[in-house]
Amino acid sequence: MILLLILIICLAFVVISIIRFDLHPFMALLLAAIGFGLLSGMSFDTILQSINDGFGGVLGKIGLIILFGVIIGSFLENSGGAMVLASRILRVIGEKSVHLAMMITGYIISIPVFADSGFIMLHPLNKSLSLKSKLPFAGTTAAMALGLTASHVMVPPTPGPVAAAGILGADLGKVIFFGLIVSVLSLFTCYIFARKYCDKVTVSNPIPAPAATELQQKAPGLFKSFLPVLVPIFLIILNSVAMFPTAPLGQGSLVNILGFIGNPAIALLIGVFLVMTLPERIDKKIISASGWLGKALLTAAPIILITGAGGIFGKVLQNSGIAELVSSQLGNTNLGLWLPFLLAAGLKTAQGSSTVALITTASIVAPLMPALGLESEIAKALGVLAIGAGSAVASHANDSFFWVLTQMTGMNIKEGNQVLSLGTIVFGTTAIIIISILSAFVI
Repeated sequence: MILLLILIICLAFVVISIIRFDLHPFMALLLAAIGFGLLSGMSFDTILQSINDGFGGVLGKIGLIILFGVIIGSFLENSGGAMVLASRILRVIGEKSVHLAMMITGYIISIPVFADSGFIMLHPLNKSLSLKSKLPFAGTTAAMALGLTASHVMVPPTPGPVAAAGILGADLGKVIFFGLIVSVLSLFTCYIFARKYCDKVTVSNPIPAPAATELQQKAPGLFKSFLPVLVPIFLIILNSVAMFPTAPLGQGSLVNILGFIGNPAIALLIGVFLVMTLPERIDKKIISASGWLGKALLTAAPIILITGAGGIFGKVLQNSGIAELVSSQLGNTNLGLWLPFLLAAGLKTAQGSSTVALITTASIVAPLMPALGLESEIAKALGVLAIGAGSAVASHANDSFFWVLTQMTGMNIKEGNQVLSLGTIVFGTTAIIIISILSAFVI
């Protein structure tokens, strides 16, 4: 029980240091990992070995994947490719179905682009469509925000789910496959929530959106804009299928080729090459340290460092023997996938960042997976999704996304809580229920 108490103290340190003292999550996680090791009586050599193994082991698997994913999102955003995708989705669904159109658009855009950036990009479209269709602005905003949230926490190559998958050792193809299923199904209740509840919320001080203009005068075509997103996902899933024990694609050279190009790092590198065809021409302003590529590296760096610190925390916990302790304490409680969900929800609600909640929870849960009965490949994938569901609950005043939404729309805190905070609770709760039902059939 002393080990559990030390763990609680270390988690409290992470939360308080980030919220109260604005300490960077990387340092908070690193200091918490070292503190746990010292307080639990681990030797200095073991702590140092855990730091090296945890940081290098995790980043060796997923560091490049996170980096390439961020580069793809940056080029899509800056070239106008993301706006091309959004415009076509709206055209296909129809401007009369604004709630559904904005939810699907947000969902797709947030796979390569961060949710905050996606909201900023789509806000003018959402505002103009809601006014044109004479629909309640709060309802269409909720639909768009929850669509952005769903893929942000569940569908790689978004960095958070990628990092959690790497820490838990989950197959990325399976995470993508089940993540698409769970997140889409979970959005059904979110759609009802947006239409039946948020449509009744009146925005007290609405801010006019800027006129929707072309992001780039010469935006890329639709086909070129879709390729950098679809090709890597297709290759990763295809490789995952090829690796099934039943060998559905045989065991010849084709499988070997798929194993190479379907490796997540190589698949996303192919996506990087494809996304670099979107600008009309590549010049120094794009590939320089201050250009699109340089800014993408700056965006990816803290995420990679936080992921590495999460790997250190997980390795220290693993080497402390806490897994055996928790295993004996859990006994027949049968928490299973609900423990990762509740841990992630607690961390998300406390400190605000879904990515930090995903990485920290995965680090804590990794050594506990056998005790939770989550040892199979599918179970690990569902474990990542359970953490993702928890990391959505609940977005409120300590979440940057909350302030992006309220400040751009003119909602006050109460209205933001009604639309986004409650909405993320609806999404996360629905998702974990679907995951639990799904696990009964596939685990």
